[in-house]
Amino acid sequence: MTDLTGAIWRKSTRSGDNGGNCVEVATNIPGIVAVRDSKNIGGAALRFDRCAWLLFTAAVKSAARPGT
Repeated sequence: MTDLTGAIWRKSTRSGDNGGNCVEVATNIPGIVAVRDSKNIGGAALRFDRCAWLLFTAAVKSAARPGT
């Protein structure tokens, strides 16, 4: 299990003021991207291989643009 003690967490700039209903992402840990629930920062965090995360986010962005 990867130690996330030094993780620098950030929210999307698009999350706005929605009462904390969003996720936070840490990309400063070598080789992985960590994701956690912003309402439960002490809870479990998902860990993804950096390449898998990039593929996932590219697919989400592509799906958000109809006709591409």
